[in-house]
Amino acid sequence: MRENLHRFFRAARGVGVHVSPAESIDAMRAVSQVGFSDRAILRDALLLTLAKSQDEKLALADCFDLFFSQPEPRQDQPEANTNDEASQGADQSPSSGSASEAGEGQPPEGLGPLAQMLLSQDRNAIQAAIASASGAASLSDIRYSTQRGIFSSRILDAMGLQRLRDDLDELTATNPSLAERLRAALDGLREAVRDTVSQGLALYAREEAENLRNEILRNAPLARIERRQVAEMRALIRQIARRLRERYSKPRKRQRRGHLDVRRTLRRNAAWGGVPFLTAWKRKHRDRPKIVALCDVSGSVAQVSDFFLLLIHSLHEAVDDVRSFAFSSHLIEVSEILEKKSPEEAMAEIMSKVGFGSSDYGSSLVDFEHDFMSTLTPQTTVIVLGDARSNNLDPRADILRRISERSKRLVWLNPEGRLAWGFGDSEMPRYATFCTVVRQCATAQQLERAVSDIVATYQ
Repeated sequence: MRENLHRFFRAARGVGVHVSPAESIDAMRAVSQVGFSDRAILRDALLLTLAKSQDEKLALADCFDLFFSQPEPRQDQPEANTNDEASQGADQSPSSGSASEAGEGQPPEGLGPLAQMLLSQDRNAIQAAIASASGAASLSDIRYSTQRGIFSSRILDAMGLQRLRDDLDELTATNPSLAERLRAALDGLREAVRDTVSQGLALYAREEAENLRNEILRNAPLARIERRQVAEMRALIRQIARRLRERYSKPRKRQRRGHLDVRRTLRRNAAWGGVPFLTAWKRKHRDRPKIVALCDVSGSVAQVSDFFLLLIHSLHEAVDDVRSFAFSSHLIEVSEILEKKSPEEAMAEIMSKVGFGSSDYGSSLVDFEHDFMSTLTPQTTVIVLGDARSNNLDPRADILRRISERSKRLVWLNPEGRLAWGFGDSEMPRYATFCTVVRQCATAQQLERAVSDIVATYQ
């Protein structure tokens, strides 16, 4: 029971249901109370203890139905064959006397257990044998569709395929009709095993396939994402943002508490023989994260601006003090839009206000200096997300220099490759002079590393 439940928890995680160790213990306790006999009650017990949202409940229900459904072996034994065997049984030699019994529905003696099981057509016993062999073959370790043949062979070997082949060779010489019947049953068994392996692939390989697809997507250039991959990339950016938030929220809590100062604690408790009734903590002062993000949403970076804005939206959840601005030919503040609206609504509103225009970095920097320069302090990290292509207009690099002087760090994330910097209307080499860090961010992985490094400087 326990092994089956562990496999089910693994399959549930594969469909996106988060199953913590505590939740799995609760589920096992619930199952020990309701048992496996009533499938509906078992299903309700698992859904109540594991699902935490309506989406998880639907996904878990589908996973349960797939997990507990057993592929049935095909039974296509024609009655005519049975009659033929019965008629032929009388003409067989004394050594084939058992074959006549087979014609009456009883498998002859001397055959292996798998041959006897197939000839007796006991579907429940065959299903149980396939399930047992699947466990012995570690079907839950299947990861890729290319492993179907390997696991099918392992399961058949675990069921005794080699002995079945010997029985077939012997029956072919002594009782061809019974051998033909056994060969047909073996074909049905192979089909049932293939269905079982396909079921295992759907249950256990989904998470691995999704991880592989995400890894490919993480390294794909953002500017070349196909339309059908946009939704997947947005989901991946959300995962990255959630991971960043989880990674850096816990250290902040530890920082507030500090680390135990052993020497001061012992000195404080000297009067009690060193028993630590009073504790002393070391606290290191760190600057409060303060980020100002400037995001280019002009037509030249239209393919990646959605992902930039989505990541900035996540920054508002990970860092307390973030002010965000979007620009193409002019600059506007979008902090309130990103804080109050969902990512999709916020991106649509921002792009309708300032997106897809002709980029003018000089004019946008003038807008920032005129209205928002006072927001910069020596603790501020300024992030600029853009390709630095200003359509041969004045880039106003002098304003960027003043921004760099007033802030703690100036980080420029450019979606273009380094070989393109400085060619055409690219002003990246001039801007890079005043930047603390300049990075290429052409993929989701590069974007995650860049933002992770920025947030980590405040930990």
